[in-house]
Amino acid sequence: MLGPVILAASRSDRMRRVVCAAPGTKQVVGRFIAGETVEQVVPVIEDATGKGLEVTLDVVGEDITTREQAFAARDAYLDLIEHLKELGLGTKAEMSVKLSMFGQSLEGGHELALANVRPVVEAAAAIGTTVTLDAEDHTTLDSMFAIHDELRKDFPQTGCVIQAYLFRTEEDARRLAANGSRVRIVKGAYKEPASVAIQDRAEIDKAYVRILKILMEGDGYPMIGSHDPRLIAITQELARRAGRKLDEYEFQMLYGIRSDEHLRLAAEGHRMRVYTAYGTDWYGYFMRRLAEKPANLLFFVRSMITKN
Repeated sequence: MLGPVILAASRSDRMRRVVCAAPGTKQVVGRFIAGETVEQVVPVIEDATGKGLEVTLDVVGEDITTREQAFAARDAYLDLIEHLKELGLGTKAEMSVKLSMFGQSLEGGHELALANVRPVVEAAAAIGTTVTLDAEDHTTLDSMFAIHDELRKDFPQTGCVIQAYLFRTEEDARRLAANGSRVRIVKGAYKEPASVAIQDRAEIDKAYVRILKILMEGDGYPMIGSHDPRLIAITQELARRAGRKLDEYEFQMLYGIRSDEHLRLAAEGHRMRVYTAYGTDWYGYFMRRLAEKPANLLFFVRSMITKN
């Protein structure tokens, strides 16, 4: 019941000020955010890949209001790619981007976001890696999928994300599976109305399994974004039935959550990629992590009332 309330708070400037000023915030944010600068996140990347894990990197920040901010987001990713080039990790370190951060919601936003993300995708390809386009609220998805289709003409490894709680997603999954796309499936972490999204958690899980089956039986590359042990077990069984080898799909989990499970899956030979966010504009990302799991919120509240 608290999830929708927290998601609403993620858009509130007043709540942003309260949360950012709280004494325990920095401690808890550090659980989910790998650092504020690219220099701080490089050792995190090296540690993860040294343990047999892979990473996808997200420079946090999405609620921009000017074209200059969109250009700065593009440049932040280009700077990240320069650092990744020195590490020579190839696809072991890819990137995730939110097109809203690239100007999607501004005037002429579709064209602006495409113009800003294309050089990032080009630079990523030049160092042997790729980019995944994150899904945001349902009003942005037609634009995201159109940009994904356009980028794949020259960079077919460009990935995208689908959200199991949306009614449209099974149809999107069939299309993406048929054209050989890299697709990350997640449950969904935005506040969406009942007219477009399933509201019951059990029904969302059922939809997730139906969509996962579509992806596993298709021609694309499924990326399973979940920490749920039951869904992980179902994934392994569906992959077995579909005749997929361990390198023909991957698991993805968030930095700071179920780290032991990251290592367990990697030790079993699975591709295990850690979604690793960093940067100073962490508020929206952080609030969605609290909304996803009550234990995260409890951890935060305890920290807020504990003196440093």
